[in-house]
Amino acid sequence: MSERGALRARLDLLAREIAKFGVVGAVGLVVNIAVSNLLWRYTAIPTVRAGLMATFVAILCNYVGFRYWTYRDRDKSGRTRELTLFLLFSAVGAVIETGVLYVATYGFGWNSPVQSNVFKIIGIGIATLFRFWSYRSWVFKALPAKEAVLSEPAGAGAGAGPAAAAAPAASGAAPVPAPVARVQANAVRR
Repeated sequence: MSERGALRARLDLLAREIAKFGVVGAVGLVVNIAVSNLLWRYTAIPTVRAGLMATFVAILCNYVGFRYWTYRDRDKSGRTRELTLFLLFSAVGAVIETGVLYVATYGFGWNSPVQSNVFKIIGIGIATLFRFWSYRSWVFKALPAKEAVLSEPAGAGAGAGPAAAAAPAASGAAPVPAPVARVQANAVRR
């Protein structure tokens, strides 16, 4: 595969990953906003605390989506490590997200329902960039690359074809099977 083709394949994989991350994130956004608005409307929980609680409910929903859909083909051997890192980076994302809401609510006094939702979404957007980078880099690590495709075994050169493989059979020696190229399945899932 040419360098251009390899780059294209990597960009296609990245685009798919971003799209899946976005779908799971959109579900998390709906959960986050819905829980926030329910808490803001029907409880006396302060704005920022209710927003933080909603964020943690969305984090739990997102873990399921990321593990079993977005990153299902990634390493699954260290689930304890994975979950610990996921919760750690999610907590950092929650601090980013809630920090924006906190500054808007207590720093500027913008705490109407519409303003709270706007700054909640802005905080989620900023935190999402951090979460995407941290989850793909540290939490859901890619499996190591498998052995490269073998096209010819060492020593097989030009002129070594079916006739060369048949020559030992004519001399009475045990036949040597023709080399078979191993083809690795493409890692891209469609």
